[in-house]
Amino acid sequence: MKLPGKNERPVPGETNPANVHLGELSEKVVPLLERAGGATWYEEPENDVDIAVLALCRLRRAGAGVRGGAEGGDAAVREALAQADPETVLWVASRTISYMDEHGFPESLTSSVGGQ
Repeated sequence: MKLPGKNERPVPGETNPANVHLGELSEKVVPLLERAGGATWYEEPENDVDIAVLALCRLRRAGAGVRGGAEGGDAAVREALAQADPETVLWVASRTISYMDEHGFPESLTSSVGGQ
């Protein structure tokens, strides 16, 4: 596929590959989330929770590309999470917080933010 140059317009009817990628990820992410609900993450690397979070990250990137910015990627993730069972969303959110905590996120903030 030839990409349009700086002063060229895309050929009408061509599909943006990012749209295809976003669509594929959107279809896969909710089943991955459902599989991750209640799964443990401490004993096994690349577990169901990690795979679901990875899919959400990729969905975010694709959404940002299609929608022209980070906010579009965030919206794509929220749309996927809204389709999942609320208990599963809570489970995945707790995994995300655990990961951020264990990888130094709190210490990366200035003391003026929380002072804890």
